[in-house]
Amino acid sequence: MSRVVAIIGGGVIGGGWLTRFLLNGWDVNVFDPDPEAERKIGEVLVNARRALPMLYDVSLPEEGKLRFCDTIEAAVAGVEWIQESVPERLDIKHKVFIEVEKYASKDAIIGSSTSGFKPSELQEGLSRPEAVVVTHPFNPVYLLPLIELVPSDINDQPMIERAQSILTSLGLYPLHVRKEIDAHIADRFLEAVWREALWLIKDGIATTEEIDNAIRYGFGLRWGQMGLFETYRVAGGEAGMEHFIAQFGPCLKWPWTKLMDVPELTDELTKQIAGQSDAQSGHMSIRELEQLRDNNLVAMIRALKGQNAAAGELLNTHQATLTARDTPDFSKPLQTVNRVIPVDWVDYNGHMNESRYGQVFSDAADAVMVAVGADEAYVAGGLSYFTVDIDIKFLLETHVGQAITVMSYVLMGEGKKLKLFHQMLSEDGELLATGEQFLLHVSLETRRTCEPESSVLANIEAAATAHAKLPDPRTQRG
Repeated sequence: MSRVVAIIGGGVIGGGWLTRFLLNGWDVNVFDPDPEAERKIGEVLVNARRALPMLYDVSLPEEGKLRFCDTIEAAVAGVEWIQESVPERLDIKHKVFIEVEKYASKDAIIGSSTSGFKPSELQEGLSRPEAVVVTHPFNPVYLLPLIELVPSDINDQPMIERAQSILTSLGLYPLHVRKEIDAHIADRFLEAVWREALWLIKDGIATTEEIDNAIRYGFGLRWGQMGLFETYRVAGGEAGMEHFIAQFGPCLKWPWTKLMDVPELTDELTKQIAGQSDAQSGHMSIRELEQLRDNNLVAMIRALKGQNAAAGELLNTHQATLTARDTPDFSKPLQTVNRVIPVDWVDYNGHMNESRYGQVFSDAADAVMVAVGADEAYVAGGLSYFTVDIDIKFLLETHVGQAITVMSYVLMGEGKKLKLFHQMLSEDGELLATGEQFLLHVSLETRRTCEPESSVLANIEAAATAHAKLPDPRTQRG
């Protein structure tokens, strides 16, 4: 049975929430009185459908069903989670919550995307205040995993843990903010940087583009994978954090920043900032900027994925929950890869780099190994298969964002020898490439060939026998 979420408010943030749930298999009810809501949400969905699957090396769950509702009642009735993303005004939010709790299930979690209000402020005047909690995301919600989960004293631990479990199942990172505070955690950092940036512009020291360059070419890259304190720990050298604080602590008393003072946002300063921003990036539309942002985020998070660090570690954990471990059916070809082509796999010609075909077929071989029992535990035990030869034929171009599947055949399974044939297919069944691969079973201790364990060999022989009865894939051309 499908899980259902209600999205109240389908703007930039609400639309991002909607796509994160929808692309993880949830059915989504959305209520937004804006007559343009369906168009706007559709445009966000286009970007999300393109970008989010590129993070993963497996396919996401089958997309849920999207339903636009005319009333809050229709949207929230019987759903498991309700996400409020209406304008940042307490009176509007209170009005929405009062309407929501009339029709929501008693066990539904009501999350608020508020960036500034405390949960106790949102809960005032409600008949079931314990159902409301702050779940503050970051744009784009479909790519950035951080959610600030802020409860009040009346939200009990089981409810908090259930919220954490649901958010984690979506590939998100729920940061439990233990005490209520205005603007939570992350936005307090952003506010400090924003204040200082306004002064730098007002005083004629830097433009919007120069400030952005200082962030994206310098500490922004460090923060993206190490955060603040780990970055400064490294800066302390072998002596570590204590040395860093002793060395740089005195500068906190120097009059470097103006964090307790804010320049007045006069018409003149506002026009100055807007003009500099137009000069910086006005040549691109908002949708083009969003796509550039998404491309960069996908590439950076995937780079972290390869190192199993920061947001990449979170992605690996979520991906593992999406990988089915069904009993293999050797009466038909094995579907060994089902994914989309990510942006970092494309070369200067605009299509997938040749080396990535090798990676696709290597991933397919790994999936065959898992299917016959030569899985992670088997490899950890000191046995594996090594590729000694592969013949790849490139038949059609493959482009960024394109969905592909690989069907794999066991051509031979005899003792130490394993021969596979892979067909890489487009979504409509066109044959994009093939790979014929020869592998030998080895001991990881001696690095020499050896016989596989009997259970693995039996599975390989069974697969080879079954696949020999199928039409020869080497003669097929889609």
